[in-house]
Amino acid sequence: MILTVAVLRGLLLLCGPESTLQGDTQEFGNSDDILETEFVYAPKQQKRAVVDYSASQTGKCSYTFIVPQQKNKGAICVNSKEPEALLENRVNIQELELLNNELQRQQLQIKALQQLVEVDGGVINEVKLLRKESHNMNSRVTQLYMQLLHEIIRKRDNALEVSRLETHVLNHTNEMGRLASRYRDLEHKYQHLSALASNQTALLVQLEEHCKQGGYLYRVTQKHRRPIQPHSPAIPPPPIPALSPGGYRPYHPPSFTRHTNNPMTNDIQSDQNAKALPPPLSTVPSATYSLTNEPSGPFKDCLEALDSGYTTSGMYLLKPDSGNRLMQVWCDQTQDFGGWTVIQRRQDGSVNFFRNWETYKQGFGNIDGEYWLGLENIYWLTNQGTYKLVVTLEDWTGRKTFAEYTSFRLESEADSYRLRIGRYHGNAGDSLTWHNGKQFTTLDRDHDVYTGNCAHYQKGGWWYNACAHSNLNGVWYRGGHYRSRYQDGVYWAEFRGGAYSLKKVSMMIRPSANTFH
Repeated sequence: MILTVAVLRGLLLLCGPESTLQGDTQEFGNSDDILETEFVYAPKQQKRAVVDYSASQTGKCSYTFIVPQQKNKGAICVNSKEPEALLENRVNIQELELLNNELQRQQLQIKALQQLVEVDGGVINEVKLLRKESHNMNSRVTQLYMQLLHEIIRKRDNALEVSRLETHVLNHTNEMGRLASRYRDLEHKYQHLSALASNQTALLVQLEEHCKQGGYLYRVTQKHRRPIQPHSPAIPPPPIPALSPGGYRPYHPPSFTRHTNNPMTNDIQSDQNAKALPPPLSTVPSATYSLTNEPSGPFKDCLEALDSGYTTSGMYLLKPDSGNRLMQVWCDQTQDFGGWTVIQRRQDGSVNFFRNWETYKQGFGNIDGEYWLGLENIYWLTNQGTYKLVVTLEDWTGRKTFAEYTSFRLESEADSYRLRIGRYHGNAGDSLTWHNGKQFTTLDRDHDVYTGNCAHYQKGGWWYNACAHSNLNGVWYRGGHYRSRYQDGVYWAEFRGGAYSLKKVSMMIRPSANTFH
């Protein structure tokens, strides 16, 4: 560039006036001014400018300058003579590049936002599906809960229905027992009436024979009127030898008649009414029986009967010292020197022991078979002195064991006949001490410590705790091992376990003056 300016200056000095050279020199003082004032260079474009001074001045030389191509290495030159409005509208390429970069960056951000929107849309759909599934699960859980409630209510209703049916069965069983007792009474009365009719028929035959003989009618009639009198108004007393070895006076209404003021009949006493009635009379009138050899009694317990000389096991009439009541019991005068009063016995399953409170209080069963003496009777017996208890057990293989307790008594009905027993001794195992101090429980009187009624599950009446280690008043199952929903058999847990129903059991009491076996 400096070389070019020097050449131009040399040419001016050779060809033109000084003023022109000066003017030109002033005009083109440096190449940078020339480029700035006369030429505009655009990127990647070359321009050529021609200066002509002939029009302005005559007689002067004109010059044509050919400027070599210049590469733009800096900013774009703009003609300063252009209007400022146009200059303001021109845009720098760097600004364009910045704008392009900003635009691309914003486009990338828009794409990222679109991707986020798409992802968020998927998440929203997932949330909607999860909410729908949760709603369906809530509906299913509600449905299952309602089904569970319905099942619980149905089972409770079934349990109530079963309990009601059991009560009906028990009531019908009691009613059948009463009807059977009345039937036996009527049957015996019919037999006696038949015997009376037979006696009358025999007397009529004898009278007819005497009438045929003649002459002795008056005397014969007077002779045969005396034996008739005992048969017409009342039944004569039975012969003493036909009764139990314990014996008792022929007519004791308190011990044999049913309690008319009690709606629950004492099945023991009613069962024995038939046995206490006299046998049928013979066809021939007999003489009046003598009562001189009648045994003394009643006794306060079976040991007193044994001490009085009655050594045969059988039915005896007892009257405790501390109570004004008569009771029929079975006395065992053979086991361990005798004197045992049997208060409970199971041997063949002939008697149902699933009874209510009143029946267990009064007693039920057959004195010479399976029976329960009655809580009230046991209370009066055991509170007239100190008694001990022995429990005899026998399984279905013939194995026999026993459990003996040094003392045994019951509290009154006000305390629900609470059990009081002493120290254990025997070879059967102690399955009753766990029940010591517990009140008696039946299906209609729940006194156990279990949340439910143990009598309902054990199918009997007992001094249940929660529930039982022994259940001698349960269901009598044949064969020993039994299958049942509950442990409701006749069992002694320490002897053969709770799932084994024993063949024979008995509970007997005796004054505790005697020693152990």
